[in-house]
Amino acid sequence: MVWSWVAMASRWGPLIALAPRCLWLLGAILLMDASARPANHSSTRERAANREENEILPPDHLNGVKLEMDGHLNRGFHQEVFLGKDLGGFDEDVEPRRSRRKLMVIFSKVDVNTDRKISAKEMQRWIMEKTAEHFQEAMEESKTHFRAVDPDGDGHVSWDEYKVKFLASKGHSEKEVADAIRLNEELKVDEETQEVLENLKDRWYQADSPPADLLLTEEEFLSFLHPEHSRGMLRFMVKEIVRDLDQDGDKQLSLPEFVSLPVGTVENQQGQDIDDNWVRDRKKEFEELIDSNHDGIVTAEELESYMDPMNEYNALNEAKQMIAVADENQNHHLEPEEVLKYSEFFTGSKLVDYARSVHEEF
Repeated sequence: MVWSWVAMASRWGPLIALAPRCLWLLGAILLMDASARPANHSSTRERAANREENEILPPDHLNGVKLEMDGHLNRGFHQEVFLGKDLGGFDEDVEPRRSRRKLMVIFSKVDVNTDRKISAKEMQRWIMEKTAEHFQEAMEESKTHFRAVDPDGDGHVSWDEYKVKFLASKGHSEKEVADAIRLNEELKVDEETQEVLENLKDRWYQADSPPADLLLTEEEFLSFLHPEHSRGMLRFMVKEIVRDLDQDGDKQLSLPEFVSLPVGTVENQQGQDIDDNWVRDRKKEFEELIDSNHDGIVTAEELESYMDPMNEYNALNEAKQMIAVADENQNHHLEPEEVLKYSEFFTGSKLVDYARSVHEEF
């Protein structure tokens, strides 16, 4: 045994002696390669530009509002009004037992009279409370964004100040844009950016409360970013949605107009299933919730009422609908077992072993 180890050492000795030199050579090659390649900062610059753009552009998605800005149904609405600011607390990678316990804590908070059942009235109160949380979050974000576009800190933002910041976020030189605006020179922007600018200016005018001066206060800027915070801006958002969906120009929406599919070609069965779900879901929403007088036509007033996140009547209807989804014993209340079983509807995550875990969590 001793001789075998000696023989092995003698065979590998020269190679072992070369090891430090090989490591040194490898390090030199890597160093040369690293110094030969210029550092790639483009992704960092792109991320910074995207962050700046997101800070000053109105968001496409509004938490707690039933329709997106483009008129699509808000798929996450039920989770948003059930979880409030805890919206991200039920990710798939979170430990299931902890998620179940958290869901039961929420159940206990909704269940005000502690009878281990959630009524429509209790759910309505909870929805209004969670919607208010989203409102508060939007206000805090808007304050930060307002400071970003109000460089002189005078409490007002002009359209020109905003335009400079917007174009800078698109890669233009802030100084060159500001100089061009000051000298009333034509700005060279691509067609898509020009179209976005025109839409933003129209929205800016709408957010500017009378008497119009094209200067937005912090409160008006909040309405510019989040139309759900202002009756006038919510009405403007509704007008835009009706304009986009209205095919016959009567400024109202029929069922065929509301369920009309976006332009595109269905290429396979999966695409067909998505289209079928789109039509089914929008038809249900139109007939059961939006068309309040059930005459087959949705007016701008009906759509505005439906989209108003602080409408208590809507919150009650939503509460009843959410209960109906999970109310397996048909007692018009939600019980712990039902909430856990339909956790995917309420939280976006499916929590397994609901029947057994309800006893553990209580």
